[in-house]
Amino acid sequence: MTPAQARSLQERLRRRVVRRDRLGPVRHVCGIDVGFEDEGRVTRAAAALLSFPGLELRGFAIARRATRFPYVPGLLSFREAPAALTALHRLTRVPDLLLCDGQGVAHPRRCGLASHVGLLAGIPAIGVAKTRLIGEHGALPARRGAWVPLVDGGERIGAVLRTRAGVKPLYVSIGHRVSLKTAIAYVLACAPRYRLPETTRWADRLAGAGERELAALARRLEPGAAVF
Repeated sequence: MTPAQARSLQERLRRRVVRRDRLGPVRHVCGIDVGFEDEGRVTRAAAALLSFPGLELRGFAIARRATRFPYVPGLLSFREAPAALTALHRLTRVPDLLLCDGQGVAHPRRCGLASHVGLLAGIPAIGVAKTRLIGEHGALPARRGAWVPLVDGGERIGAVLRTRAGVKPLYVSIGHRVSLKTAIAYVLACAPRYRLPETTRWADRLAGAGERELAALARRLEPGAAVF
């Protein structure tokens, strides 16, 4: 589709995003990371399935898709979602909660990657971004667990969350079927030691891993739990 059609679709999708808690027991969480190969012609996505609350790697999937959409700010989910969904569908177990390395409703049209993927997959999702896309916020205390609202046009679109004392914060927003309060709690629970949640750390690692490393990781898992 054209960028204009994509923006129109985002406007329709945003109305379907559920901003309340509509999730069951969370026993498995999943991190999703997307990158590009071959000078952007190939999209590579990694989905890392972790136990919760233990945060141990239980499975993973890698997917490569031809990149079909141009780089357009605000429309990155149309470049990234096809590969992300493919990786997610290749997992042997459906996760109970997604943590996407990107925005949810903290987006100009309130439908970033986490909302896009969460809606299409039908899975509760949280946007956990390393940088701010839009919105303003007040001063953030330095202690772990401190957060302040991220606001755009008078609307609370997310939270600026300190996951580690004195370290740069993360930008957390609702993806789908999770309230902001619950999203903050899960991000903190998934980031017990480092700035980034373990879901993101594993997805980042898998997205950049070579075949030998992926094979070595697969041998540590149950047969069939890794697809790459």
